[in-house]
Parts: sequence; structure tokens; C-alpha cells
Amino acid sequence: MKNSELLRAATAAGFQVFLTADQGIAYQQNLESADMATVILAAKTSSPADLEPLMSRVAQLLSGIRPGVVIKIAA
Repeated sequence: MKNSELLRAATAAGFQVFLTADQGIAYQQNLESADMATVILAAKTSSPADLEPLMSRVAQLLSGIRPGVVIKIAA
């Protein structure tokens, strides 16, 4: 599924936050106009071992994040 299709499907399914390790998505899609927030994870690789340390920061953000907001969390 292409990114644009994935974002539409996630919005239609009622998702409020889109979590991705695709650091180029912000340049490819208009995320600010989306009906959900986007959290971009920036780690050495997209392996679970490299992404796991970022999860505590993701958890802290979830309660206050708003639709259309794009946040990048770096390792």
C-alpha cells in the first residue's frame, strides 16, 4: 500500500496517531492537513532494538497530541 493510501485507510479506520519510521514521509505527504497526528521515529535503523528506546517518549506525547501535528523523535 502506498503512503497516501495507508494514511487515508488509517484515517477512515479512526486512528488518531500515525507512528512511522519513514523519515521521508513528511516531504512526500501533506501531514499537517491530516485528521490524525504523525510521530516520526528517527533511529539508526528501523529495527525494534533501535526503535524501542524511543517508545517512552512516544508514550509521553500521546495524551496531548492533536490532529495535524507532526513530531519527530530522534535517538
